[in-house]
Formats: sequence, C-alpha cells, structure tokens
Amino acid sequence: MHFNMQFLLLLPIILNIINISTAWRTFLRGRSKYGNLGEPILSSKTYVLPEEQWFTQYLDHFNPTDARVWKQKYFVNSNFYKPNGPIFLMIGAEGIANAKWMVEGQWIEYAKEFGAMCFYLEHRYYGKSHPTPDLSVKNLIYLSSQQALADLAYFIQNINIGYKFSNETKWIVFGGSYGGSLAAWMRAKYPHLVHGAVSTSGPLLAQIDFQEYFVVVANALKDYSQKCIDTVAEAYRELNILLHHVAGQQKIEKRFKLCDPIDPGHTKRMDISNLYETLASNFAGIVQYNKDNRQSSQTANITIETVCDILVDEKIGIPIDRLAYISNMMLNTTKEKCLDYRYGKMIRELRNITWTSEQAEGGRQWMYQTCTEFGFYQTSTAKPNLFSDTFPVKFFIQQCIDIFGPRYDIDLLKSGVTRTNILYGALNLQVTNVVFVHGSVDPWHVLGITTSSNTQAPAIYINGTAHCADMYPSSENDMPQLKEARIQIKDLIKQWLKSS
Repeated sequence: MHFNMQFLLLLPIILNIINISTAWRTFLRGRSKYGNLGEPILSSKTYVLPEEQWFTQYLDHFNPTDARVWKQKYFVNSNFYKPNGPIFLMIGAEGIANAKWMVEGQWIEYAKEFGAMCFYLEHRYYGKSHPTPDLSVKNLIYLSSQQALADLAYFIQNINIGYKFSNETKWIVFGGSYGGSLAAWMRAKYPHLVHGAVSTSGPLLAQIDFQEYFVVVANALKDYSQKCIDTVAEAYRELNILLHHVAGQQKIEKRFKLCDPIDPGHTKRMDISNLYETLASNFAGIVQYNKDNRQSSQTANITIETVCDILVDEKIGIPIDRLAYISNMMLNTTKEKCLDYRYGKMIRELRNITWTSEQAEGGRQWMYQTCTEFGFYQTSTAKPNLFSDTFPVKFFIQQCIDIFGPRYDIDLLKSGVTRTNILYGALNLQVTNVVFVHGSVDPWHVLGITTSSNTQAPAIYINGTAHCADMYPSSENDMPQLKEARIQIKDLIKQWLKSS
C-alpha cells in the first residue's frame, strides 16, 4: 500500500482524517488515517479491545554488530484459538495499528472458522512503534520494507518460542494495500516461517510515475455517466480561466474557501499545483474507497454516485460551482474551516522530525518510503488528463528534495525503485500459497497481480469493488461477487492448512 515511495507508498485521499490541518490532509494522498486500510465498522456487539503489548525488536536486522533494540507495538486475540490451530498475523502498514481489527473484519471470521490465534504487529516508525528518538533523515535510514519484513520474521520466531508452538504450527499472514504487498513478500522471503498469505490490494510493482491511477479514477466517473465526467472537464476549464486574472483568483478564493489568497509571486506555481492535486485527490479518495464498509466520519456515504449526482445538478450552479461544492463537502468531513493549499506549509509540516500525533499518522514516514523505495506518485501525466497537467513527476520529486534534502532527487528514486523491483520480483513474483485480491474500482490494482495462471498463487479480481473491500466486515449490501471472493479466500486458507 500505499505505495508511495512516497508513497514509499502510497498513497490520493479521502478522508478518514479528523483534526488534521488541510495541508497535512492534502499530503495523505492515496492513504487514509490508518494507512490505506481504514477502521472496520464495529457491530452492535459489546467488545473488550485487547491491550497494547510490546515486543523487543532489533533496530537494524542487517548489521549483526548493531545490538540496539526498541519496543514494537502488537496486539493478540486468543479467544478463538483451538489447540494446534493456525496462527493468523495481520501485517501493519503505513499507519496506526488499530485494536478494532482484533475483533472485527473478515480475517476474524476466518479465525473463528479455523480456530486461529490472531496477532497484529504495527509497522516500525508508524503509530506508537518508535525505533529512534526522532524522525531525522539520519534515523529514517532504518525505515524500509526490508526492515519491516525482518521485524515480522523475528516476531514470528520469538512468538513460536514464547508460546511453545509445535513445529507443525502454520502461520497465515494478512495485509491490505502496502500491507498486502508485505504479506506477499513475506511468504516469498520467509517461506519457512509463513505458510500462506492473503495479499489484498497490494501494489507489487514499484513505479515512479503512477499516471494510470487517475485514469482509473476518471474511468470510474465515466462508467457512472458521461455527463458526470464532462462536467468535471468543464469545471477544470473554468477554474483554469479564473486563475489567470486577479478577479478570477478572488472568486476561486471565495468559492473554494481557501485559507489564503492566491499569491501571484514566485511560489504561485507550486501552490497552484498543490491546489489542483488536492481537488483531484478528492475524486481519487471517493473512487478508491467507494462503498468499502470502512468506519469513517461523514465520508462513508460519499460515493461515486453521490459526487456525480452533484456534478450534474445544474441547480447548484455552473460546473465550477459544483466542483467547489464537492471540495467544500470534503472539507467539512475534516472539520476544517478553510482549504489550506499552500505548498510551503505542507513542506514545513513534513519537515517536522519530532514524534507528534500527526507524525503517528505517518505522513513524513510514508513520504520517505516513496522517495526511496516505491515512487507510486499519482501524477497528472496521462493524456488526455481530466484533472489538469499541473502535478507531474517533478512536482513530487521536488517534495522529496524540499523535505529530505538535495540528495533525494530523481536519480536516487530511480535507483531505489529498480532495487525494490529486483528484490521482490515486481509482477513476476514467484511464490506459492498466496492469493492476490484486487477490486476493479481501486486504482491500485494497476500495480498488482490481477490475473494468474499459477494455481498455487491465484488472483481474485472483484468487479465493482474498491480498495481492500474484502477485508472489512461484511454487509447485507455487499455485491454478490464480493461475497463469493470471501468464500474463495476461505477455501484457499483451508487448502493451505491441509497442505504440508
């Protein structure tokens, strides 16, 4: 997930995000508050959530002379465990590990079925799992997918010892988005520790210019109605015209509730790129998380249908007024009073190296990963482009440089992306006992395995579903193909557990 190498991962997004400045919110492209895997909706049952536990972990797994350690957060739920049953491990990704996943979600239903004990390990550098005193560049060198996989390996090995599990005990890992990538890579890199993996919405191909992302977003709007996408195009044409003169800029400031007037000076270009990218990300988030059964504030009911119905409603005004209406609607979900589009403020926040509540959300950390490992930049490069051409690759590379320093340029990123694809195999990953699950509406499926001739590593491509949809608690409104996918996954887990 979420996979931006700044994404290093990930990444576009709609917001499961509360009480975060708009500039910070803007940066969480492709990610929600808890990473790309949001909160599951809790049923009406009364739950006692498990308490946080702490595992002593090595700082650097690849330097045997470095004995430094730190405390990594995890949860355990043994309520469903039957003697000699399997062990399920949810892999934390680029966000906070939420205890609600220990009592709800499809993997919990599988645990009940198979008598599994459940663990959830938070990813290093996210949430409360702080390996270093701060997030300075010199300390971020220990943040990588390789180190995260090694964390998982050491955790599994020590849990096996601590719980005195037999040698026949089988571990099955689960993950969504970036966590889905880690799940597949975990089975490939540590097959002696992990017997099977459910990899949901996991991008496996590291790619700098992820221009296909917004192509999928545009197609999702177009599939709902041609008039919807035509209105978006006209709204952006009107926005571009207004930006070219002072009176028009003032109208934009008022309609879109900008926190600051548009600056005609030298910073204007980056501010405007940020504004365009923010508006595009509204659509991206709506599409990526469309009807996925997440727990969110007011965004759960904002769907493709919702925004398209607004866009074609001429009573609201001309197309740009309808675009502003959607922007303001999304702004309201964050409880912010104005849209903070200033590039400089976003950069200042992402330069903060202290462990704060905002840093727990992982903006700086994910940006570092995208700048060094993955790319995953959702650019405006594709032609024709519905959302303007104002945020190409160089817009994101400049962020890497401005946040982390001049060394973090395009050459470093090209080298990092090449390295990632060599290490893991990209879309040529050779593995068994893995299922790759993707939804057709989720733009991240472009970077994942959606078809497979390998019966030992099948792909399930769910038409009409969004990011990580199969992982959330089921709903009576779920599409038949989503219900069937969950059954297929359960049957595969059953097969794995029977195999030696």
